[in-house]
Amino acid sequence: MHLIGWCRCGSFGNSKRMRAIVVTFVLVLLAGCSSAQGSTGTVPASPPLVVAPAPRDVKANELGVVPVLMYHGIVEYPTSVYERTPAEFRAELERLAREGYVPVRARDLATGALDVPAGRHPVVLTFDDGLQSQLTLDARDRPLPTCAVGILLDVAKAHPGFTPTATFFINAHPFADRTGKALSWLTDNGFEVGNHTLAHTDLRKAKPREAERAIARLTGWFGEQHPGVPMETLALPFGSLPRDEDLAVSGSADGVDYRHAGVFLVGAEPASSPHSKDFDPARIPRIRSQGAVGNEARFASTAWLDKLAAGSPQRYTSDGNPRRISFPRDLEGLLAPSARQHAQPY
Repeated sequence: MHLIGWCRCGSFGNSKRMRAIVVTFVLVLLAGCSSAQGSTGTVPASPPLVVAPAPRDVKANELGVVPVLMYHGIVEYPTSVYERTPAEFRAELERLAREGYVPVRARDLATGALDVPAGRHPVVLTFDDGLQSQLTLDARDRPLPTCAVGILLDVAKAHPGFTPTATFFINAHPFADRTGKALSWLTDNGFEVGNHTLAHTDLRKAKPREAERAIARLTGWFGEQHPGVPMETLALPFGSLPRDEDLAVSGSADGVDYRHAGVFLVGAEPASSPHSKDFDPARIPRIRSQGAVGNEARFASTAWLDKLAAGSPQRYTSDGNPRRISFPRDLEGLLAPSARQHAQPY
């Protein structure tokens, strides 16, 4: 309407042609506004702007420790402290989900690539030996609900944000599956497959050349089965480093080269933050999954999760931004020099 008034008052005020042009413009403008309205005659509201919380608000501490839990058999009748029942395994996953943990892969920890929502805590779920109770596929090539992967998928479904991922450290022909379908399912669904040597070799007892070959042979076997899929981490059988400890990280035998971003021990404590000066990717400790009773229970998962929940030691709490490292200023002495450029103390 202001345009029509301008036309009447301006030098073209008496021009019928100009009046027609302006009226046409206004009608088109009104038609556009009408089409932008919803069925109720109101313009839809813009989505609300989501503002990321400040690191202080979520008590971010990306110099805190990370639990790396170690599992073996998930069986109804355990015969050693290394085995857990399906009910115990489910209960531990439920606890992790309730307490704000988000599963990440072993290589994510080893490389510092921890992309976790603000206020949440990374946890690494690792499985040794490639046992059938860890992963069994049904006739339609889906994990059985009673195996470890099936339980993990079910818990993740009930707890949005609890990422269904883990790392499986295998020997040759894992999961009693000669078809290779189980390994393919893992690599196709966001899980990691790591090295545990071809025949579960005690690397400390083996001569250096034998230890190197034991690691390389598994790398070569897996590469033949799954070309293009990297094998980036190693879990030491029996927790034993080779006599030449550097061979756990890299080596070559029989035409096969290997290089691991992370080497995982048996250990008995949480891992340091990958941004901490105390972090050693060639010696990452793990915690055996075990209840509050039994042999060495004080070193096992239930005891450590209790300590972390109580705040001693302080666990890794994400700021939600993988491109920065946030932590309370009084912890700055723990920061690795290589991480300083991304640090944001508060």
